[in-house]
Amino acid sequence: MTTLTILAFVVFAALGMPLSFALGFASVAVLYLADFEMVVMAQRMLYAVDNFPLMAIPLFILAGEIMVKAEMMDRLVSFSNSLIGKVHGGLAHVTILSGMILAAVSGAAVACASALGSALVPALRKHYPDGYTSAVIASAANLGPVIPPSNAMIVYALMAGSSVSVGALFIAGIVPGIILTIGFMAIASFLSWRRKYVLTGEPLSVSNILRQFRRAFAIVMMPIVVVGGIVGGVFTATEGAAIAVMYSLAIGFLVTRKLRLRDLPELLFRAAVTASMVGALIAFAAAMTFVFTIDMVPSRLATAIRAFTEEPAVFIMVVMAVLLVVGMLLESNAAYIMLVPLFAPIALEYGIDPLWFGFLFMYNLVVGMMTPPVGVLFFVMSGITRVKMGIIVRESLPYVGFQFFVLGLCIAFPFLVTALPKALGF
Repeated sequence: MTTLTILAFVVFAALGMPLSFALGFASVAVLYLADFEMVVMAQRMLYAVDNFPLMAIPLFILAGEIMVKAEMMDRLVSFSNSLIGKVHGGLAHVTILSGMILAAVSGAAVACASALGSALVPALRKHYPDGYTSAVIASAANLGPVIPPSNAMIVYALMAGSSVSVGALFIAGIVPGIILTIGFMAIASFLSWRRKYVLTGEPLSVSNILRQFRRAFAIVMMPIVVVGGIVGGVFTATEGAAIAVMYSLAIGFLVTRKLRLRDLPELLFRAAVTASMVGALIAFAAAMTFVFTIDMVPSRLATAIRAFTEEPAVFIMVVMAVLLVVGMLLESNAAYIMLVPLFAPIALEYGIDPLWFGFLFMYNLVVGMMTPPVGVLFFVMSGITRVKMGIIVRESLPYVGFQFFVLGLCIAFPFLVTALPKALGF
């Protein structure tokens, strides 16, 4: 049954069907041939999406949409620019730093890419080739799922059950996220210097930094309030997402004064469309996971892996290799729904720290958003900048390589992931 499901999915996907519907049709076909009642599929799909923590995803998406419409990105970019100064790759640094701050609000790579692209592509194009511009924005956007709050972490924690909390995963992403940010900035600076791109930015000025900080203060405080409240236990991730929406509305109406009541229907519609795509993936992937479950794939997989090795380190490397391939071929949300229930329980049997394993699992699939052929961020940036995919992929190779380097660091030195959460009581 499992083999037939996978083959059906591959066929539907090869025919050009959207991945979420390919998952759904493959599940329908197999359940029909197995003489299951079709109501079973509807029940599994409804159960997958009828979950309170998942409400955080559309709310964080809406908060990101409001930030863009209210022109908060302009103040955020100006503040980041004041911190960088006149250096090689100055605008690239501004993009990456803005991406890090934006990541602490939106929680999604695609939303970050759209916001950064709309705000920074015109300025970047004046000084850098389109390929370099696209690679920098894609890399900065991929900080979205790593730095809290992260929609990917919410989905993982939901699928892993009680073994790991959303708050712990949020904190686990801080140190790797900072390492990624510094590394991306170093790469952008080196490439700019080597290719002799013009220096951009203004000389550092304390007065300018203070002035821009005052203008951006309310925006900079937003992730501190939202993430701090979630981590501190003041409110849940879903409540934090709702607070992020209200906070962004208040800034848009009262601080930047660029938001109007007539803008809200469009923002709600765009957020709903994006969230519905995520919901469809989760629902249809849950249906396929049900097929795997009734075919006893989890238990058979656990037995096979146990027979292959008793070493936790070998198990980790096997899972990372599998996720590397999966990340190249499958959308990350679908991968979480299908694979977390398979691998997370086995990791517990090996005695592996569920927080460490959860972050490695999530982060590996996040890197997959910048690996072809299904590199979602490449498609997004190609649509924004009209640059051929091949050029974006080639320009992105140093950034992708560094992301895998950080993955290796997190595997070799688990404290990079676990030390901060443990210090905060998780």
